[in-house]
Amino acid sequence: MLGNQEVYSLSIRRSLARCPALRQSEAVAAAPDVFEFLDYRAFLAAYYADRKENGRGFSYRAFSRRVGLRSPNYLKLVIDGDRNLSAEMAVRFAEACGLAGEAVAYFGALVALDQAKTGAERNAAYARLTGFRRHRSAHRLEMAHAAYHSTWYLPAIREMAARVDFRADPAWIAKRLRPTIAKNDAAKALETLLDLGLLVRGDDGRVHQGEPLVSTGPELPALHIANYHRAMMARAAASIDEFPSAERDISSLTLCLGPEALAEVKRRVQAFRRELLEFSATDPEPEVVVQLNFQLFPLTSPEER
Repeated sequence: MLGNQEVYSLSIRRSLARCPALRQSEAVAAAPDVFEFLDYRAFLAAYYADRKENGRGFSYRAFSRRVGLRSPNYLKLVIDGDRNLSAEMAVRFAEACGLAGEAVAYFGALVALDQAKTGAERNAAYARLTGFRRHRSAHRLEMAHAAYHSTWYLPAIREMAARVDFRADPAWIAKRLRPTIAKNDAAKALETLLDLGLLVRGDDGRVHQGEPLVSTGPELPALHIANYHRAMMARAAASIDEFPSAERDISSLTLCLGPEALAEVKRRVQAFRRELLEFSATDPEPEVVVQLNFQLFPLTSPEER
């Protein structure tokens, strides 16, 4: 049985997709479908590769002239992550790639997502992406991953399916979660878990845990997993007031460590987490779904070396 964090790590990224070449003699050719991408640098790399193969006389220098830049290799610097794009420059780059209309706005949202510095900024930029119908069509499974990691109760429902008395009934599920959730939310959660392959319906009609579906689409694991951790840490904070101490264990340590000792602590935590996963898989009668969080973060700055 896989843990919540390990589930997501099974997803794999696909190589850059290319659209069929659109040959034009002089006009700017249409780029690969930008709505297929969640990384604007990957889109620019795919666009460049497509134009080099199918365009005549295309180069980094030619692209710079099209954008109105003096630097002959600015596109390469952006693709390699050595340069960022401002909002104004994002529009110029998008139009130079042959984008128009909402595709330009989508490219700008990709740039904003890549360059966001806080979780709130990243979530706001991602919300802009999901507002595009063509994005929702191209990334249906990716959006299901986002839903899985955005709420505390989807992982809990997946683990609840290990109970021998589990019923894929939204009302039954909603009533047994702590705190309870709305029946409609439980129904949506079941649909998402089935879409992801985290729950499967057997020949007998019963729903049980399944291996997660390995996606071949582009994903945003860092964003989604960060949201997952925020949701679970919020539940941990709430549990202090919601449950008596006999039903929970909240503890912490404050340590002073060097780089090598810090790495060893992380290794031990990871090994202990794997041990607990293996232990839970051997439980013959699982009944209560619990959440066990591990957090390790600095409280001081290290000396500059």
